[in-house]
Amino acid sequence: MIDTNWQALLDAARALHQDVPELAAFCDFPDPVRPQSCAAKHDLICDAMLGQPDLRPLPGLQPFHASAMAAARSAQWRDTYRDTAFGETLHAHFGSFEVVGRDTVLGAEGMRSFLVYQAPGFHYPLHHHPAEEIYLVLAGSGEFHLHGAPSRSLGPGETAHHPVNAPHALTTHESPLVAYVVWKGDIGKKPVWTETAA
Repeated sequence: MIDTNWQALLDAARALHQDVPELAAFCDFPDPVRPQSCAAKHDLICDAMLGQPDLRPLPGLQPFHASAMAAARSAQWRDTYRDTAFGETLHAHFGSFEVVGRDTVLGAEGMRSFLVYQAPGFHYPLHHHPAEEIYLVLAGSGEFHLHGAPSRSLGPGETAHHPVNAPHALTTHESPLVAYVVWKGDIGKKPVWTETAA
């Protein structure tokens, strides 16, 4: 039995993949999604995200955004890079939890997806991973950097695609950013730094 907040998030995620052409083209939504035990792990960045009342998504993104915010306090927030020299700085400004996939209530194979929050005025340095990735900006804005390509400033409803092992980075300016991120392909390996200096 799935908690009502997570059931709402699952329904909204499935609808998002159907309604956003870039997500639909990127990969199929996993079927089945199986409820699994996953202990909540709070992070202070969750409080920062939930304390941003002016982050309003486009109407079509609102059901997913609202469901993700409702599930955030019972999610297992990730410790990516926590054991690196830059880890504590990163986690003071950036956080994420898995929506569908391996380390979440909504267990599935073949895809992992995440809710991501980045505070204003922060540079998430270049990093890469073997999973192919797409970002869908839900609210706020950010400057997306992809090695070998011009940087792009994106807002709600816009997407950024990161090919396999392509170094990429994210900079927020005046506004924070909330995004939905999907991985496909080699989804079991952790990301690694390409650079660690802002």
